[in-house]
Amino acid sequence: MTPPEHPHAESDHAVRVHGARFGFEGTLLFDGLELALEQGRWTCLLGPSGVGKSSLLRVIAGLERLEAGGLSVRAGASVAYMAQQDLLMPWLSALGNVSLGARLRGEAPDRARALAMLERVGLGGDAEALPHTLSGGMRQRVALARTLMEDRPIVLMDEPFSALDAITRMRLQELAAGLLAGRTVLLVTHDPLEALRLGDRIYIMAGRPASLQSAPAPDGPPPRKPRDRSLQAMHAELLERLSAADDAGADPRPTTR
Repeated sequence: MTPPEHPHAESDHAVRVHGARFGFEGTLLFDGLELALEQGRWTCLLGPSGVGKSSLLRVIAGLERLEAGGLSVRAGASVAYMAQQDLLMPWLSALGNVSLGARLRGEAPDRARALAMLERVGLGGDAEALPHTLSGGMRQRVALARTLMEDRPIVLMDEPFSALDAITRMRLQELAAGLLAGRTVLLVTHDPLEALRLGDRIYIMAGRPASLQSAPAPDGPPPRKPRDRSLQAMHAELLERLSAADDAGADPRPTTR
């Protein structure tokens, strides 16, 4: 998908959200929000549930319209988007779901590449399985493989590893970091350690209406090792900041917005 373009996107930014105002069901989620995604870097977004993280991703993906403000996207850049829900087509096999983007564009699916992608996410033996036969974590891996299959310059991911066990999560974080090297990635996560492993820039979204606060990110390219002592120290600091953001009062009503 290609979100709306703006002719004045800055050369070092793949995406820029400026003066953004957005509400959902009568609640103003953010107003005057500013966010710039650096070209070829991972940006991680943390914050309480319901604060507007998913809505911001959907705005950038072109699935929601801002009430005010603007969205600047590098000319010609297209987006791959992975939602919180796996959104698999129940009548298609795992292989068919991974190849869905090509089919929707009227292209011949690259079966060999799709099979290789399923193999990379640990589902090489499940290519013909229908979604209802797969566990939640397996379905999420199919959705991740479908996102990676799109090979887009801008990738938006909403908690892509949340349904996975700890070891599988770590392995797929490493896989995504490798396959998406040099891409512009915005990752929404509730896991501060995940943000520290993968993020070149980290933001905490908090408040009502929400604003973005920058948090320190570790040095070195992702994926970083969890045992790194500097990472552990940053993890403790980030947990404290997230606790303070939660206490600041996001709407406690359950929502994916």
